[in-house]
Amino acid sequence: MFTISFADEWDKYFLKLDSFTQQILLKKIDRLETLETARHLRHGVPLFVVEAGQYRICFDEKEKTRLILFAGNHKQYEKWISEGSWKKNPL
Repeated sequence: MFTISFADEWDKYFLKLDSFTQQILLKKIDRLETLETARHLRHGVPLFVVEAGQYRICFDEKEKTRLILFAGNHKQYEKWISEGSWKKNPL
């Protein structure tokens, strides 16, 4: 079982989504407490990503804590990666 926490700017793109989509992503985030594995963000980057349809949730994992860094759609995800926001990881 993992503890879920949220980075300061995790919801930058999440808040731009409609409420129905936000609910879908929040349910997926809740499931991260028990999800055993996820794929790496990309080779050489120590972050993980899970998908919910066309939406992405990116997080870091240290011991039994998962820090949510991003939640949004695929285009927002690509922009977030290109901005280098994932490098501001506090864990």
